[in-house]
Amino acid sequence: MRGAMSASYNIGINALLMSGRNSYRSAGIHNYISRLLPHLIPADDRFQHTVFLSEGRPELNGGTKLYYAGDDKSRPLNRVMWEQLQQPLVARSEKLDLLHSMAFVSPVVSTVPSVVTVYDLSFLKMPGRFKAANRLYLSTLTARSCRNARRVIAISESTKRDVVEAFNISADKVDVVYPGRDETLTRPSDAEIEEFRAKRGLPERYILYLGTIEPRKNLSLLINAFAKLRPEGIKLVCAGGKGWMYEDIFQTVEEMHLQRDVLFPGFVPTEELPLWYAASELFVYPSIYEGFGMPVLEAMCCGVPCITTDASSLPEAAGDAAILFPPDDADALTAALHTVLSQTSVQQDMIEKGYRQANTFSWQTAGELTAQSYAKALNLPVTTSV
Repeated sequence: MRGAMSASYNIGINALLMSGRNSYRSAGIHNYISRLLPHLIPADDRFQHTVFLSEGRPELNGGTKLYYAGDDKSRPLNRVMWEQLQQPLVARSEKLDLLHSMAFVSPVVSTVPSVVTVYDLSFLKMPGRFKAANRLYLSTLTARSCRNARRVIAISESTKRDVVEAFNISADKVDVVYPGRDETLTRPSDAEIEEFRAKRGLPERYILYLGTIEPRKNLSLLINAFAKLRPEGIKLVCAGGKGWMYEDIFQTVEEMHLQRDVLFPGFVPTEELPLWYAASELFVYPSIYEGFGMPVLEAMCCGVPCITTDASSLPEAAGDAAILFPPDDADALTAALHTVLSQTSVQQDMIEKGYRQANTFSWQTAGELTAQSYAKALNLPVTTSV
């Protein structure tokens, strides 16, 4: 290892999933990687970077080398084979000092020390969401990768606790690097909101859920709480693509005869997110388990009061700006809905706190903390102050 403080260390960054957006899961990882990289690369001038990609050309600082593994690496099997068989050889030929695997798994056999990022352990917490082969691959190789890595990066304290407990590794080895807020995600003007409401045929007043339609998101409980309250003149809009085992959710709506009051508009394009949030009266995210809970942060950026659960990482995303409730308590959610919808002063207080909470998350900070992990992995002094 080089000894001088001013020496240049070559960091390999496996960003292949920045191209793989063929599922809601890879899309979330794509967003984390693509937003982190521009802030990571200038964070520590001791490091130069070799970024592994399958396609695309991200706008990164000069001096960064882009290594293209091939367009076919956006396919999961091809990507896994390249990561395990070819990547160790490339790491040697590129003379990497450290390899950062940005999605759970690093090469099983490699002479280059590693850092690995873990987003959540849903493959262990909720194994039914995964095909048997995918679950076995992730559970076995994530455990091995975390144990072999010099540093592990978790995207929340909750994920860190899960990793430490599940894989029996030291908490001192795991660094928490929160996602940042999207600086472009701000509240649109009132005129833009009303124009969008008319364009989409949205109700004048509605409660919004935005995310995948699947059991983990706990939508049946939200629908039950909404049915108990039956707020006059207010609809419940559940926006997002279908995940898995969503049939029961639609059946619940039919059995309660709520088809006119509970709306499912489907997938929401990224560019429309601020308008869907801002046009709502209240955002509710009743999820049972999350690695971080980005929709809560997004809603706060758009000036919308939030209700979410006290489960997993969600209190970290919400801070003191949201009302929290147990994910199995429909009565508590009903009470929270009534409180927010009936008290303008509560809404305004939550909106102001939401803006402050959202501003505590920064991609620049995430980049600096990731560079700190590299320094620790290479036994270098930590030079950034965050």
